[in-house]
Amino acid sequence: MGNKVGKSESPKKVSIPETKLEAKMVEAMKRRAAAGTSMKSFNSIILKFPKIDESLRNCKVIFKQFDEDSNGAIDYEELKKSFHKLEISCAEEEINDLFQACDINEDKGIDFNEFIVLLCLVYLLKDDAATLHAKARVGMPDLEATFETLVDAFVFLDKNKDGYVSKSEMVQAINETTSGESSGQIAMKRFEEMDWDKNGMVNFKEFLFAFTGWVGIDDNEDEEEGGEKV
Repeated sequence: MGNKVGKSESPKKVSIPETKLEAKMVEAMKRRAAAGTSMKSFNSIILKFPKIDESLRNCKVIFKQFDEDSNGAIDYEELKKSFHKLEISCAEEEINDLFQACDINEDKGIDFNEFIVLLCLVYLLKDDAATLHAKARVGMPDLEATFETLVDAFVFLDKNKDGYVSKSEMVQAINETTSGESSGQIAMKRFEEMDWDKNGMVNFKEFLFAFTGWVGIDDNEDEEEGGEKV
């Protein structure tokens, strides 16, 4: 989501966040990166897919609870109410920024996979006790651990700890596990799936949207709802 400065081949490529929300994401991720990661390889991330998938699907209960008109999307007013119910302290500007950032298809509503991304961003950005324990009030004891795993996975990919993942970092992460000609192709395919705005740098939000696709959230939603994949 950021604008690149300097030549794309430069090892010191710098991105300038386009929004306040992205700037907060980058700073939060830099702080988390300083603590290191428990991930040892890209395969170790893949092995966690089934458990992450199960945990995220359980968020459907929360989603339906906040989708008051049952139209398959949480609108802005419903989102504000959900924050109030979860006792998450956010200024209206922050809620609006999150809504705009996660409404990828710009239909003025947050669908299920967008809701998962939004919750994870709240987890990353809000470190107050009330927010971290909101999961207990909605019966999701595994949610914090799942979000922490996602943060950990991004930190593993972000080799230079600048809050973004570049193509070269993705190639390095894949090559640490896989060798041969196919490893580069795998890395590029995964990176293209993450780099939504095609600017050569992936932030945490873009990573999360790609991740919901990797674990199959979108596919299952299509089967359940009979709708088209976003």
